[in-house]
Amino acid sequence: MLLAPLPAEAWGEEVQRALAPMLPAARRNPDGAGNALATMVHHPALTKAFLGLNVHLLFGSTLPERLRELAILRVAARGDAAYEWHHHVDMGRQAGLTDADIAGIRTGTATDEFDQTVLRAVDELEDDHRISPDTWAALGARFDDQQRMDLIFTVGTYRTLACAFNTFGIQLDNPTAHETR
Repeated sequence: MLLAPLPAEAWGEEVQRALAPMLPAARRNPDGAGNALATMVHHPALTKAFLGLNVHLLFGSTLPERLRELAILRVAARGDAAYEWHHHVDMGRQAGLTDADIAGIRTGTATDEFDQTVLRAVDELEDDHRISPDTWAALGARFDDQQRMDLIFTVGTYRTLACAFNTFGIQLDNPTAHETR
C-alpha cells in the first residue's frame, strides 16, 4: 500500500467539506467513508473537485443505470481494479445486471446487441482513446449526444479511479461480501 487511509485524528473541517457532496454527515468518518474516500481525502481540494463530477456520473447522468454499471465494470475488468469491481458488482446487480451479464463483462462479451455496443465503446476508449465512427453511430441507436458524452466521461472517470486506487493500493472494505474477480 503506497497511500493508507487518512487517520481519524487528521479528519478536520476541510475533509468534511470535501466529502459533503457524496456522503451524509454520519458517514464522513474513516469507517463510514470506506477506504477509497478515506484515502482520497489526503487531498481535500482534489477530492471535493473530483466528487462533483463523480456525483453527476452516479446520480445525475443521462445514462440508464444498468448500462452505466456495465461500462464501469468493463473499465474495472480491463484495469484489474479490484476495489472498483467489488463495489460496482453490487451496484450493477441492483441496476439489473445478471450474473451472466457480469461474467460476460470480464471477457467483453454480451448476449444483448446494445450491451455489446457499450462494451465495444469502452474497449475502444481504453485501446484507442476514442470511439470509432461506427460505434458512435451504433450507440446513437439508443443514446442521444448527452448520453454518449456521459458514457465517455464515465469511462474516463472510472479509468482515473482505477489508476489511482491501484497505485495507492486501496484495500477492499469487505472482501468477503461477494466474489471480487
